[in-house]
Amino acid sequence: MHTKDIEALLAKANIAIGDRIKIEKENHLFEGVLLPQTEFGNPRALVIKLDSGYNIGIEVTPQTKITKVGRANENMIGKTSKKLLKLSFNPKNPPTSLVATGGTIASRIDYRTGGVYSVEDPREYLHNVPELADVIRFKNIVTPYTKMSEDTDPQDWIDLATAVHKELKTESRGVIVTHGTDTLHYSAAALSFFLRNIGKPVVLVGSQRSSDRGSSDAGLNLLCAAHVALGPFAEVGTCMHGSSSDEYCLFIRGTKVRKMHTSRRDAFRPINSLPLAKIYPDGRIEHIRKIYSKRTDEPGTLDAVFEPKTALVRVFPGADPDILEYYRGKKYKGIVIEGSALGHVPSFARKPWIPAVKKLVKDGIPVVVSTQCIYGRVNPDVYTNLRLLYHGAGAIPAHDMHTETAFVKLGWVLGHTTDMDEIRKRMKENVAGEYMRRTELEAFLN
Repeated sequence: MHTKDIEALLAKANIAIGDRIKIEKENHLFEGVLLPQTEFGNPRALVIKLDSGYNIGIEVTPQTKITKVGRANENMIGKTSKKLLKLSFNPKNPPTSLVATGGTIASRIDYRTGGVYSVEDPREYLHNVPELADVIRFKNIVTPYTKMSEDTDPQDWIDLATAVHKELKTESRGVIVTHGTDTLHYSAAALSFFLRNIGKPVVLVGSQRSSDRGSSDAGLNLLCAAHVALGPFAEVGTCMHGSSSDEYCLFIRGTKVRKMHTSRRDAFRPINSLPLAKIYPDGRIEHIRKIYSKRTDEPGTLDAVFEPKTALVRVFPGADPDILEYYRGKKYKGIVIEGSALGHVPSFARKPWIPAVKKLVKDGIPVVVSTQCIYGRVNPDVYTNLRLLYHGAGAIPAHDMHTETAFVKLGWVLGHTTDMDEIRKRMKENVAGEYMRRTELEAFLN
């Protein structure tokens, strides 16, 4: 809330939230749309959205001059403006389904209230990305859930896969999934395992920066995702910025992608693999990996199962293997250990892990080991302690799967079987492109 004198000043000038105002202070002139005051903001500051898309806060002093320029563009003010959205999809465009799960990319900001609401009318996407009108038309918009991606869980993955598979059975050329970026790579891996033998593209897309910011990546990501949805692929993958500029996006296989930066627009990178393709906003597709699943337009089958009692543990210097006993006591069915380098755990340390791993495996609880290095692969044969862990204790190497994919795959496998031999067999199978036969030199930090 603003202070009472600031509120009185705005009332006197007949200024309301959402109005376009001009602020003159200390020989500087600012013009933009007045935004609501945040709960923890300076109560003596006015926050306006500049034409560049950025917000700026200006503290009001007795010398500050504030004038009303006009009302904000009504298209910026909440759901009541939907009737004012004049753009529409060309009915001759190829149909595509949109599955919205929340996240910045599937929302709009109401500048009158400061609140965020989910897009419901397909035309609202055209408000921010009018180029979509010339590419596709959204046949369906489905919302299996709406939440921040850090709040998702395996049941959400199952619900999401079910919704996507239903759309794959329609006339839609492909399915676009809007999703928060924090755990986008987990969901991409889950859909890769849950949707078997699909013949159409399933494209997960998000945005690192909100659509009201001048540096938002939402528009390019969504436009490129639309091109992927019409493309030749029959893969689950992500479509996000490929560089920090608005040049192109990368379509990356869902089992090989990982978020590698908290805020950069090009945060999503392929791990131990090259991207499938570069996607340009004009629709050009530059294939990078020549081998990929080709479009057949078949819906494939739904195999959405996951054992929720699957754990992820990270080793560190001095780590106590008692944590493994904790998960055993909680009746967990499988554990992924993120080991060091080639897949080590403390072996000859004061608190060795190998005996605890051996005990778990003997009792029918599979242990998969990935690497904290992210890049590279786990090798069970290089050192003596590695041989003891994998050949002696019975741990399963994740090879070149990154940890998040290994976790999702183990939970998916455990959803089918508890037989240790079958688990070991399935974890070694290359189900959804999660393994690369060889380590490619050019795939590092690509």
